Amino acid sequence: MSPDRKPPAWEHVLHHLTWSLVRVGVFHRHQLSIRGASHLPLEGPAVLVANHASHLDTLLLGASLPARLRARFSPLAAGDTFFRNPLQSWLSSRCLNLRPLWRNRLQPHALQRLRESLVEQQGLFLLFPEGTRSRDGEMGRFKPGIGMLVAGTPIPVVPCHIRGTHQAWPADHRLPSRGKLELRIGRPQCFADAPAGSGAWRDIAHRLEDAVVELGRSTGHQRPGLAA
Repeated sequence: MSPDRKPPAWEHVLHHLTWSLVRVGVFHRHQLSIRGASHLPLEGPAVLVANHASHLDTLLLGASLPARLRARFSPLAAGDTFFRNPLQSWLSSRCLNLRPLWRNRLQPHALQRLRESLVEQQGLFLLFPEGTRSRDGEMGRFKPGIGMLVAGTPIPVVPCHIRGTHQAWPADHRLPSRGKLELRIGRPQCFADAPAGSGAWRDIAHRLEDAVVELGRSTGHQRPGLAA
């Protein structure tokens, strides 16, 4: 599937219905606390970044968005997990508007195409910069791919911290259980003045990682070694 394709009208309807059902399911099964929703950009392209400990993370973030943002919501998902066969690819892309990110084949030109698509379609991307789910619930280091995506652009990046999803749906469980979930949304950051190059990309990743960690402190969740 090409990330540059323009979906037909029926696909927009399917996408809206799917995320509406996800929202009902998440709010029905979980006690969800959301703070900082006013930081979400309501217009223009933007990227959400968050810690990642569960498949529930994407569902929680999508369910937490207002309808006008869910219409543009497009999570970047591991191609080797969600696009392994034609049926899975169809469901992932048409129902949830997932975009494949091939972790073993991630090249600058692929991120450039994603950036062009983000701007042209005024999308709201979701990216987990750790690159994979945490297996113990602790946050890992952010990889520089997020810096490659946004460096030198006015695209706002919104840091988010998620708490409770690892307990509700850890990687070794087939189905989620009920639980309390918390989402904290921080102030958007912009890296329009960042130069091209691996050093700047790593710096952007570290700055966003620090922002997510700081949000985690407000929920009482800290990564070992980063206590205040």
